[in-house]
Amino acid sequence: MTTLNGQCLCGAVRFTATPVGETMGVCHCGMCRRWTGGTFMSTDCGDSVRFEAEDALGRYRGSGWGERLFCRSCGATLLWQTQDGANQHVSIHAFDDPEAFRFDSQIFIDRKPANYSFANETRRMTEAEVFALFGPKSSEGAQ
Repeated sequence: MTTLNGQCLCGAVRFTATPVGETMGVCHCGMCRRWTGGTFMSTDCGDSVRFEAEDALGRYRGSGWGERLFCRSCGATLLWQTQDGANQHVSIHAFDDPEAFRFDSQIFIDRKPANYSFANETRRMTEAEVFALFGPKSSEGAQ
């Protein structure tokens, strides 16, 4: 995929990123739901994200393996990344064209509240499956 532009709500944080593919996923973990006020819809950008104004970024380390980046001014959700920055998952709604991505996966599906669901047919992974594939040995911080 080509390099895309994005920004926060107020424009204080602008970035470029090159998504790994043309798909997006949804995270239903408790931390993402509290962070975004809903689900976290993101796309894998590897380590390609480049910010114009690093000083406008806020960072929150809610677990031993990842951190969440947001705009310090407007509070907009921007991305989740591993603490070393090697794996960056950018909010699709922070991109200038969020419709560029096809919805194909849901993670922490066993943590999803019963009061909503998506109609799309997607690959679904439980908390245990996510941590077995990507995470630390324990589910520290997943909620």
